[in-house]
Amino acid sequence: QVQLVESGGGLVQPGGSLRLSCAASGFSLDNYAIGWFRQAPGKEREFVAVIRANGGSTTYGDSVKGRFTISRDNAKNTVYLQMNSLKPEDTAIYYCASDLYYGGASTREYDYWGQGTQVTVSS
Repeated sequence: QVQLVESGGGLVQPGGSLRLSCAASGFSLDNYAIGWFRQAPGKEREFVAVIRANGGSTTYGDSVKGRFTISRDNAKNTVYLQMNSLKPEDTAIYYCASDLYYGGASTREYDYWGQGTQVTVSS
């Protein structure tokens, strides 16, 4: 059974850091682009970052550039999202998703989704 499971969310103060994990089961991440998206209450799902197979090129959303870093550990079948300098506007449910092809910024390109993990940035 193909499954993506996010973890690592929680409550953090502004300026703090969190590292999210996206663990895959039922398939190997090696040949997939893995994207992170987020959705705040009342807003559309927003692209955060993607890391691609075959060279591991990355792309970031404008709102997180310079603060977030996406990486992958194929041996652990896991993708990470390191989030630094967090702001209240980063508060959202964060989802990871897989794409067998390029891995762009549109949710429509992704086939499998995790259940999400809540990130709350508040003092």
